[in-house]
Amino acid sequence: MFNLNLLLLIPLATLGGIVLIRDAGKARIVSAVGMSIQLILTIWLWVAFAVERNAGNLAEVVFVQDYVWFNSLNIHYAIGVDGISVGMIVLTGVIIFSGVFASWTLKDLPKEFFIWLILLATGVFGFFISLDIFTMFLFFEIAVIPMYLLIGIWGTGNKEYAAMKLTLMLMGASAILIVGILGIYFNSSPEGNWTFNIIEISKVDIPLSAQLFFFPFIFIGFGVISALFPFHTWSPDGHASAPTAVSMLHAGVLMKLGGYGILKIGIYLLPRAASEMADFFLLFVGFGVIYGALAAVMQKDLKYINAYSSVSHVGLILFGLLMLTKTAATGAVLQMISHGLITALFFALIGMIYSRTKTRIVEEMRGLLKVMPFLSAAYVIAGLASLGLPGFSGFIAEITIFIGAFSHPETYYRVLTIIAVTSIVVAAVYILRVVGKMLMGELKDESYKELADAAWHEKLAVITLIICITALGMAPYGMSELIRAGLEPIMTRLF
Repeated sequence: MFNLNLLLLIPLATLGGIVLIRDAGKARIVSAVGMSIQLILTIWLWVAFAVERNAGNLAEVVFVQDYVWFNSLNIHYAIGVDGISVGMIVLTGVIIFSGVFASWTLKDLPKEFFIWLILLATGVFGFFISLDIFTMFLFFEIAVIPMYLLIGIWGTGNKEYAAMKLTLMLMGASAILIVGILGIYFNSSPEGNWTFNIIEISKVDIPLSAQLFFFPFIFIGFGVISALFPFHTWSPDGHASAPTAVSMLHAGVLMKLGGYGILKIGIYLLPRAASEMADFFLLFVGFGVIYGALAAVMQKDLKYINAYSSVSHVGLILFGLLMLTKTAATGAVLQMISHGLITALFFALIGMIYSRTKTRIVEEMRGLLKVMPFLSAAYVIAGLASLGLPGFSGFIAEITIFIGAFSHPETYYRVLTIIAVTSIVVAAVYILRVVGKMLMGELKDESYKELADAAWHEKLAVITLIICITALGMAPYGMSELIRAGLEPIMTRLF
């Protein structure tokens, strides 16, 4: 029996340790130890979950704990996991571990930085284990709010503007989201015994009129944090100004909260509305996929290139979910994990390159392969994974989405799928252009000859992510089956 509370207690204990130490420089050591334990814990959860399933436990969620929190409104601290949440928890553990080591040399207020960074990760872990929608929303806010300080204080460029824009747009989305959540709550029981428990609500057939009214609130509320077009503009600015580890968590994990919420609340609890309205929202999502890829081609700043690339690739997650087929949804969740790992690797490498060259403008760099072979080779690997080269996680996730989407016999879905597939071609353009200009040829600046390659802590962060990307690409079956089993009750309610 795995105690899911440990996923919250370890980060909180780490925060306590950071607060108590007097030497601010040792904050990174405490953070590294705590997040190393957390990574081991997430892997242990994966193993324990597999053991539980192999032992014959076919319950929809396992390791359930339920405590009354606010009795008059029937709010509970209810936690549990299925295959989908296990995958997302492992992803979060890998990225926060890598993010700590990618920030190892941070000198400006390191103690405070790691406090807010780990608090953000704590909110994410709490979100993925929650079975009570109110509790899930609470952890959602805990994950989002630290972004303002992390970007506003430790960011670069127009950081105050980016932090405020991000916060206002995500808080606006939260206001929209809470309307949808309350709508589900007040329709969760015909007898008036309202509940926020996802499993209990899934047993109720919410009236179609209520589903149609509240589904857009859920989809848009969660969609904003997934950079849903046209509500995506906060994301590139936030990426460009955020420090390295924050960009890693922002793109790698936070943007996935939206897809997860749409799947587990919007589609699962409002299935008939999802079926009725999917065609409409697919137009916005499909346009966003192409728009993000084309916008990335036009950028010159490495962070903006990867930020708009994320708009496109995260759009594929929503695209797969809205196809409402089991194969496409499996691909969408695989894309959550794959893109989380790949974009975290990209932002880690961009931060490491920027710390040496003091620029993120592609035209100002050339020939970096000569002086930074490790970082350059890692960047090439990240690029190949992002454009969907077989053998990496990006390929298996995207091909699963496209196969599931094209399996629809209707022409409408197949045309949208063909349009979405073209984003891969555009991705090859901006990725290979950057690799050619930035890494190949003679050195742009003679001073670059003095630049050092990756340090040990940077290599640890990068290698960890590359191993996960390659492992998922070469042996996707275990994670894929984990996800498919988690999707079973959701797909059953759709058809």
